[in-house]
Amino acid sequence: MYQSLGPRGDSPISIIGAGIAGAWNALLLAQAGHPVTVHERSDTAMRQSTSHWAGGMLAPWCEAETSEPVISRLGIRSLDLWRRHFPETPMNGSLVVAHARDRSDFERFARRTTGHRRLDARALGELEPSLEGRFRDGLFYADEGHVEPRRVLPQLHARIAAAGSTIQFNSEAKADDLEGTVIDCRGRAARDTQPSLRGVKGEMIVVETDEVELSRPVRLIHPRWPLYVIPRGDGRFMLGATSIEAQDSGVSVRSALELLGAAYAVHPAFAEARIVEFGSGLRPAFPDNLPRIAIDKEKIAVNGLYRHGFLLAPALAELVLGYVERGVIDNEVMQCA
Repeated sequence: MYQSLGPRGDSPISIIGAGIAGAWNALLLAQAGHPVTVHERSDTAMRQSTSHWAGGMLAPWCEAETSEPVISRLGIRSLDLWRRHFPETPMNGSLVVAHARDRSDFERFARRTTGHRRLDARALGELEPSLEGRFRDGLFYADEGHVEPRRVLPQLHARIAAAGSTIQFNSEAKADDLEGTVIDCRGRAARDTQPSLRGVKGEMIVVETDEVELSRPVRLIHPRWPLYVIPRGDGRFMLGATSIEAQDSGVSVRSALELLGAAYAVHPAFAEARIVEFGSGLRPAFPDNLPRIAIDKEKIAVNGLYRHGFLLAPALAELVLGYVERGVIDNEVMQCA
């Protein structure tokens, strides 16, 4: 799986994009002592970044239901990196539930995934008291976690600066204009050099209620896609799950109705919740929905993270660091021109 091309040089490193992929690359390289400059086209709010609209779920075992094994491999490694660099990251696990009408889908999810234990109704209620009596059982993935993207991304940026590197916001940098090693983490904006990229829209709704308390993400098995309800603290919850082949941003009426209806199916109190925000992001994906690190001499492109940006970014950044310092190649993920 791995091979070495020999050590790389110690030239200055420029990273284009300060979203989750670019930020993790900058953090690991800066902490390893490399001079790094990050160029980000948007301002510090990062509203143009897909990361701004992400769920932040760190769920490699759950994602195995529909993903290739490489996603689980990289995701499990990323969990270790999140724990090491952000020990305060909530690692309370993930919970998967279903109503009786979706029992066959629930059992299929259980068969296709590992790393879980089955909870009966009593144990489920003890784990999440707000769900007591609502489901006959559930699947508990105890080793999974989640982050709040809009909190953790500024923390990443602060640590990059503390390590002696620089982030230049409102900077529309182009790879050909930069010297030294350039790492392109632009996501869907990189279609000018990676034309096979496409956008996959992920829609989200943030609601607020003091009638529901959850300690971990809850996935509700759904005939078309599983809804996830992610606690954000202070009585706020993110609702999400859609993966729509579309190039527009914004939330459709159909998606909003289905997300809100599914949330009500998790707990009726969500019917009285206040809607705080609607939004969507376009996730960058290649035709096979797998991540790719493309290397052309001193040009490195990290892209195609699809639905797994926060899950995969640390492990992909570690692979880039290994290549920059030692020329190590992971043949399953990295491609050399």
